[in-house]
Amino acid sequence: MSSRRSIYFNPAVANERSASPQVEGLTAFHQSFPNYAPTPLVQLPELATELGVGHVLVKDESNRFGLPSFKVLGASWGCFRAIAAQLGLPSTVSLDELSSRAKEASIILTTASMGNHGRAVAFMARLLGIEARIFVPRSLSQWTRDLIAGEGARLVVVHGDYDQAVQDAVDETRVGRGVLLIQDTAFEGYEDVPMWIVEGYSTMMHEVQNELARLSLSGSLMITPAGVGSLAHAVAKHCKSQSTPMSVVAVEPDTAACLSSSLTAGKPVTVQTSSTIMDGMDCGTVSSTAWPNMQRLVDACVTVSSYESHCAVQYLTSKSVAAGPCGGASLAALRQLATSKEATSLLNKDSVVILLSTEGAREYPVPKDVSVEDVVGLTQTLTQINSSNPTLSVTDGVGETEIANYLAAWFAHRDIEHHWIEKVAGRPSLVGVLRGSGGGKSLMFNGHTDTVSLSSYEADPLSGSIGIKNGKEVIFGRGCLDMKGGLAAGLAALAATKASGCVPRGDVIVAAVSDEEDASQGTQDVIEAGWRADAAVLPEPTQAAIFTAHKGFVWVEVDILGVAAHGSDPVSGEDAILYAGSFLQALEKYQSQLPVDDLLGQGSLHCGLIRGGEEPSSYPDKCTITVEFRTVPAQTEASILGDISALLKEIAEQKPRFKYAEPRITMSRPTQKVAADHPFVQKAVACASAVLGSKPAVKAGPFWTDAALLGAVGIPSIVYGPAGEGLHAKEEWVEVESLQHFEKMFTQLVQDFCY
Repeated sequence: MSSRRSIYFNPAVANERSASPQVEGLTAFHQSFPNYAPTPLVQLPELATELGVGHVLVKDESNRFGLPSFKVLGASWGCFRAIAAQLGLPSTVSLDELSSRAKEASIILTTASMGNHGRAVAFMARLLGIEARIFVPRSLSQWTRDLIAGEGARLVVVHGDYDQAVQDAVDETRVGRGVLLIQDTAFEGYEDVPMWIVEGYSTMMHEVQNELARLSLSGSLMITPAGVGSLAHAVAKHCKSQSTPMSVVAVEPDTAACLSSSLTAGKPVTVQTSSTIMDGMDCGTVSSTAWPNMQRLVDACVTVSSYESHCAVQYLTSKSVAAGPCGGASLAALRQLATSKEATSLLNKDSVVILLSTEGAREYPVPKDVSVEDVVGLTQTLTQINSSNPTLSVTDGVGETEIANYLAAWFAHRDIEHHWIEKVAGRPSLVGVLRGSGGGKSLMFNGHTDTVSLSSYEADPLSGSIGIKNGKEVIFGRGCLDMKGGLAAGLAALAATKASGCVPRGDVIVAAVSDEEDASQGTQDVIEAGWRADAAVLPEPTQAAIFTAHKGFVWVEVDILGVAAHGSDPVSGEDAILYAGSFLQALEKYQSQLPVDDLLGQGSLHCGLIRGGEEPSSYPDKCTITVEFRTVPAQTEASILGDISALLKEIAEQKPRFKYAEPRITMSRPTQKVAADHPFVQKAVACASAVLGSKPAVKAGPFWTDAALLGAVGIPSIVYGPAGEGLHAKEEWVEVESLQHFEKMFTQLVQDFCY
């Protein structure tokens, strides 16, 4: 059984029909455009043979009136009808007359778009000689922005997603005179223009029917991209109005599955979208005018990944069909449909399948495959994504956005609930949760996505390649061990649990957090967002030992004060650096008095930084010493500050010229300590023993981890991860066999703890 999102098959569509009245003047309107010609319907006989169907044909919309998309069919008719209605003109008015009257009235066209629709509206505005204002989300690529602006439009970049861009475009019509909204999504009080846009797409449907008739074929299935649903609405109405109705399959990105989610829920729902190369379908809400017919007439809805769309684009290109990602989506959906046993009513040896390739070739970043769910493949993929921490390395740190986008797509591909948490720009964390049926214990796998700098790595830090080290098969690359391999094991366990079809009673959570290598911003953000679990595993690289405890740390800054003066003036000058020596000597004696813990041993301290002085020829007026304490549970921030203050006071009493500022804490992290006989620890030991045939060591660790933050809010946590070498070094690797063991152990732990 697969973990991916299932195809939605509509149980009620079998007997549904639709009337598709002729739209007066539409054909003549489009045929009046310069260089009008029907776009090609290309046969793909090899694909038909491969899939075991009669015919596969693709409607190639890569060149429609000089634009690389079908969108201009709907946008042009929508603009035409909207302007005519605004000015009280008949629907038979000529383009020249419409242009003249629109310019006299200072009409301005506006819309929100992810690309092709906005470009089409801008095209119509240029054709008519009037202004266009196109609102686009900030995620839209610069390449696409330039194409829209190239049609003469004024571009407005919105600091939000597509839905926010729509709202801003609506607001524009309320504050500006003569501003007409030409939007392809309907909402309450705004239905006419979207309806006209849907009508405009009928031209493409009639072209398909005419070409099928010329080939003596009768279509049985049409696959259409969905987006907000305008095109799919036109397709559904057309297909269900035929004397022998055609089946309709809609396709949308995994990451923007608003139609699939709405069909499953039985009502319109809005979804949070995430990054996709299928920009034109990056929509979170189905058009209100499209929804009733979509719910009634669509036979099935398929979601596809960016990678699947990319592969489809490559195939179509090899067959001389210039397609972009939205254009490739229909083929990707067909391939997925062909793997389903439930699709036999839609696909058989006699089927004539029409794919709508809705956009021409364009630039886009090549996506990674999100279907990967084995721990080795996932570790390789995650390692190949640069997520170096920018606060550790300003020169080459890029942050975690790209890896968060990949994980969001990975969760969406499986219809796993996920939440994007980004309190600091460019430092997102992602929480995926497989919801349980209720009444069970919840388990969190917490893994950081950031890595240290790539510049210190000797070979290719992003290779993710497999090789041999010390006689063992390993994966190489920066972060493969610390800690993308451990995170991959948690993801693989989540996927295996979903694929099993057996829903646990408790939630299974994967928190992929940012910034652990520096300030642990990600785990703090996740905690502040309210995420909790009954237990947690942090799969940091522990060489397959279970760590239940580690020390905390506190950074204390102390300013020893002097008096600045010229080096030749010992009477006026007070040497802060020299006085600091007294404090350092006192610290050396004090460290032997630090408390001792039965498991963690004695607390420790060291002076990590000393800063003071401006130049050799001057007395320094300040020397700042940063002391790091590695703490045990008996130590608190207050007790440490109290001890340091007492040391300083004692020195000042003995040396009247010794001056200081009160010490201050600049960073503090708690200790982590779970008893070795804690039920969760024993459960983890039992799972490991069952998989490995021997008990793992249970011990305390010398390092600090985010487990302490989880423990501080009442989540019993262990640190337990794979074997390898090269943490932060010039070469890093993680052992393949160890990864595979952890995939099995974590899957077993979910079964034993959450069911």
